[in-house]
Amino acid sequence: MTAEPDVTSRGQLVLRRFLRRRLAMLGFTIVLVLFAIAYLSPLFVAWQYDELDASAFLSPPTGEHWFGTTQNGFDMFALTMRGMQKSLVVGLVGAVLSTALAAIAGAFAGYFGRILNAAISAVMDLLLVLPGFLIVAILSPLFQGRTWLFFVLLLAAFQWMITARIVRGMTLSLKEREFVQAARFMGVPGWKIIFRHILPNMASLLIIDATVNVSSLILAEVGLSFFGFGIQPPDVSLGTLIGNYSNAALTFWWQFYLPAGFLVLLVLAVNLVGDGLRDAFDPNAPSRVT
Repeated sequence: MTAEPDVTSRGQLVLRRFLRRRLAMLGFTIVLVLFAIAYLSPLFVAWQYDELDASAFLSPPTGEHWFGTTQNGFDMFALTMRGMQKSLVVGLVGAVLSTALAAIAGAFAGYFGRILNAAISAVMDLLLVLPGFLIVAILSPLFQGRTWLFFVLLLAAFQWMITARIVRGMTLSLKEREFVQAARFMGVPGWKIIFRHILPNMASLLIIDATVNVSSLILAEVGLSFFGFGIQPPDVSLGTLIGNYSNAALTFWWQFYLPAGFLVLLVLAVNLVGDGLRDAFDPNAPSRVT
């Protein structure tokens, strides 16, 4: 009786390579822990982000107020967790939208070519030369008082162009492959070929791009919110907290350094996950445990 061969799919190989990278697993664990703390802690803490304690103004960290309080008596821990919720959602939703837009625009431009390619390439070139940060800062006040999703859409609109160029180039190569030609000769519509055959062959690129975009969009949101163009009151994000309490860095330090510390930890963890995914998908990456 012969033993059955061990058949391992590419997904299993990628997962196995990712699990071997200690720094990537550390980053993944930190992201999960921060996500859980941000969304579950409001269910258990005594103070919410919009509740003030009239008996504790500018109180340092204590057993009742773990991260201290602000000059108005708001609990700094509750504010930080609320800010991290918004930053996480902005990063995740924005990354999915920008990567999806890059994949669709680049694939359609590369596959269909001609007029569609010229139009999409012109849009990409235009957006690449425009100062995205400045334009988002100018347009964001128009959406004040509306849902924060408009802000996320603005961020994602200036994040997809470089990846779309890469996807377009890969599509030009993939559409000449035998499996694409066979599907075309069988009468499969072009858009089905793109979603069934071309984009799945770019899954590694798109997954890595989405992961990297999470940290870059979080930093973009923080930068815009620091200058007052991001998440608007009464809501908060890590960017608004850092911007509002930057003047207290040398006096009431807990108002500035604790939100800033969570921001650094979050971005570092996401970058570690992105590096781990890049190495896991790359067959030429060293197999050492890092």
